Amino acid sequence: MQNSERRYINLPDRRPNLPFSDAVQVGDTVFVAGRIGLLPGTNRVPDDPADEARLMLDGVQAVLKQAGMTMADLVYVQIFCPDVRLFDTFNSVYRGYFSTNLPARAFIGSGSLLFGARFEIIGTAIRSR
Repeated sequence: MQNSERRYINLPDRRPNLPFSDAVQVGDTVFVAGRIGLLPGTNRVPDDPADEARLMLDGVQAVLKQAGMTMADLVYVQIFCPDVRLFDTFNSVYRGYFSTNLPARAFIGSGSLLFGARFEIIGTAIRSR
């Protein structure tokens, strides 16, 4: 892929008619759109915040896989969370997705998220050489 070419990445199970792509790849860089952890086939989040975080991070992993990348290629993420008291819960799940080097990250206290989500993530990945 040339540096200026764009590839629009969408997972097969994405909800129809969403006004954005799951990710956009430009050269060796992938911009991951906001993802939340919904129960498959629903607009509901799990009762357990840790399960919600796992679903969300599994979604990021799936998007990166479509681009031929892994979580190790993430260089920056932002996590939005209406209840910052869930910081430790989120971190306990998040650490399981990385072996050593962690991406730069912001954990941002936010207003309410779609569908009552407790977490939303956006990120940027750059293919490791």
